[in-house]
This record gives sequence, C-alpha cells and structure tokens, in this order.
Amino acid sequence: MKPSILIIYTGGTIGMTESPENGALSPVNFDQLSQELSQLLKFGFNITSISFDPPLDSSNIAPEQWKKIARIIESNYTKFDGFVVLHGTDTMAYTASALSFMFENLSKPVIFTGSQLPIGMLRTDGKENLLSAIEIAAAQRNGKPIVPEVCIYFNSMLFRGNRTTKIDSQQFKAFDSKNYPPLAKAGVDISYYHEFISPLPAGTIKVKSQIDTHVVLVKIFPGINKVILESIISIEGLRGLVLETFGSGNVPGDPWFAQLIKRAVLKGITVLNISQCAGGSVKMGRYETSRNLLDAGVLSGYDMTTEAAITKMMILLGQNRHPEEIKKMLNKNLRGEITL
Repeated sequence: MKPSILIIYTGGTIGMTESPENGALSPVNFDQLSQELSQLLKFGFNITSISFDPPLDSSNIAPEQWKKIARIIESNYTKFDGFVVLHGTDTMAYTASALSFMFENLSKPVIFTGSQLPIGMLRTDGKENLLSAIEIAAAQRNGKPIVPEVCIYFNSMLFRGNRTTKIDSQQFKAFDSKNYPPLAKAGVDISYYHEFISPLPAGTIKVKSQIDTHVVLVKIFPGINKVILESIISIEGLRGLVLETFGSGNVPGDPWFAQLIKRAVLKGITVLNISQCAGGSVKMGRYETSRNLLDAGVLSGYDMTTEAAITKMMILLGQNRHPEEIKKMLNKNLRGEITL
C-alpha cells in the first residue's frame, strides 16, 4: 500500500511571499505553496494537507496552537502513516519540544520542517527540506516506522525535536543538537542512525493537552538586580521558574540570590536549573556557586535545552500532579530529552 502522509501547514517562511510594496514577508495558503512542488506527485504517496487559517508567523505560535496541532494529529492518527508539520523556524524547537511531551506512546513520525527562504525563491532551502521530511515521515522498516518520534528535519539533518535549538537566523544550517547525535542524515541516500532513535512504544497513544503557562525564564547575567529577581518570584500565581545559569549551573555568590531562590521554593514554585551554554550539562554542587542552589531545593535540568525545559515544565504543571511528583518527573527522562 502507498504510504499516507498528512502535511499540517501552520505558516512560516517556507510558505511566505514578498510584498511588492515594502518587501515584507507574509504567509500564503498551502494551495499556493503546493503549486511550487510538483515533485510531490513523484513520490507516489497519498499526501493530504491541512492548513491553519490564517497561516501564522511562528512568533505568533503559542500553547493554543500546540494544542491545535496535537488535536489534528490525534484525530487523524489512524488514517496516516506519518505527519509533517510546516512551521516557522523562530519557535519551531519550542513547538517540537512541546509536542514530544504532549504525546505519550507516539508510534508514528511527526517531522517538523520549514525554511530560511520562501519556497518560491530560486535559492530556497524549502524544497529539499519538505521533500526529505515527507520521505522520512513515510520511511518504514519491516512494516514499522523508522522514526516513531517528534523530530526536526533541516538542512540534511534529522534531530530529536526536544534536543534541538535554533542557532542561526541567516544560514541554511539553522538548527543544531549539541547534546544528542542526529537521528539521520540526508545525502544521496538518507542514512538512519538507529541506535539513537527511540524504540516503538508498546502502549496506546495518549495526548496531554493541559498546559500551565505560569512559568518564567530568567537568564542569569553579571550584575543581575536583586529588586528585579524579587519582583519576579513575587508574581501572583507563578508556579515554575527556569534559571539559565552560567556554565555547569553556577550563579552569583551573593547571599541575597540564594535567599530569594529558597524563598521561591518555599512558596511552592518549582525551580529548574539549566545551562545557558549551547552544549554540556548542569552539575550542581561541582562549584560552590551552585551548591547554594542545591541546598535551596533547586532541581538540576542536566543537559536539557531551554525549549525542552520550558515546555516540559508547562505540560507537567498542567497535569495537576502533586508537586513532589512533578519534581521527580522533571528529573526523569520522559522523551529522550535528558541525559542522566
């Protein structure tokens, strides 16, 4: 039987056109985009598309749109062998990370892709990205999907979605995965690195669509202000705080800093420590400047990306679990997002 693929077009540069008046890029509908891709017919796949109306710049993609994508996949799950999500690059890693945590027991490929140049431009990277993403979403071995997880395909590389970060706004190599190897690489052939791909799950797919956005991200910098940090942890309803710290999890050694963080933890705010470095892992207690965080009850985010840390916390907090269970799950490898 022919593989069947559902393309979900959310918007983004891949489907944009340039305004003749001011040169600004704005989204078009998928019908216009598909006119540029007569090559789709050569696959011989059964390809169906669903488009956001209106298509959105990825800067406007928020948790409500994560839910919308998840609902589309859930309602079409039995009808298709794989899914390709066309998405703007700016927040693609956030959406891919969120979807990875929203789906439990996912057994089919969900491949995010997009482009740095609109697909109608001569030098576009969009055609190769989309065509290869479709081929990966349809790929099977012994009758089973090769990549049964949420991924990002870009510039010949397939990465686990919740391990990926956008690293460049100008180059075609827009994404990288510093702390986990690629799952596949496309050249003349597509080479799959099976040892790094998640195995097929045994259970039935479930979708966790409750998301709590009472979360804040604070990037630590030299000279961070006590009054500002104090105002942040005093936000009414705040439930989660992600700290982007120096190196392997370090913060300024001023006594007030640890005191404020401890106050946040005692208020019931879950505090997670991740590194602002592109690669490497948090190792709390390695230096004296991180031991105070450990003593205050801060959790280590190990080598999670910022995108994975934020979305994982939002989704866990949305499930109304006991705070201690949330802490345990933040430190647990749920979808291949963390190296323990």
